Amino acid sequence: MSMLRPALVTVAALTLITGLAYPLAMTGVGALVFPRQAQGSLIVSHGHVLGSHLIAQQTEDPRYFWGRLSATGDYPTNADNSGGSNLAQSNPDLAKAAQARVTALHAVDPDNPAPVPEDLVTASGSGLDPHITPAAAEYQVRRVAKARGLAEAQVRQMVRRASSGRFLGLLGEPRVNVLVLNLSLDGVNP
Repeated sequence: MSMLRPALVTVAALTLITGLAYPLAMTGVGALVFPRQAQGSLIVSHGHVLGSHLIAQQTEDPRYFWGRLSATGDYPTNADNSGGSNLAQSNPDLAKAAQARVTALHAVDPDNPAPVPEDLVTASGSGLDPHITPAAAEYQVRRVAKARGLAEAQVRQMVRRASSGRFLGLLGEPRVNVLVLNLSLDGVNP
């Protein structure tokens, strides 16, 4: 019995410190040091939230750039159900999904002779990846320019503005944020 009181006090103290004080402190520091990121990296225009820099949005409208496939369940890019399909490369369902996307891409741009970049026919690990490779963006430039009545050079310039390089010039791969790019096509500067 003499050990019960100190044990309960220790559990209560550690619960308050690690379960309440520390998370609140880190949330406060995060909000001060990284305010945009702490709020979800939201893209806001005229007081309306249009999306997040971190979450993909699905479209199959030929006037927009298409992102990666999503394997998030009920509907594409469902952030409540983040995750990959977990299908092996040998699984026929994976091949069917990729072929269906290739068919859709060829249907909206039948004159494009270039091979379809891999990231346009595969899902990311989270199913929410908002980025595509520069090659995937380049593959779609002609279609988007034609559908919008824009010059290809103008669309390529928009792709460059929505692109990011390697972190510190070393880590990661060059990428294009599809939502930022599509919003700039609509005249919104996120």
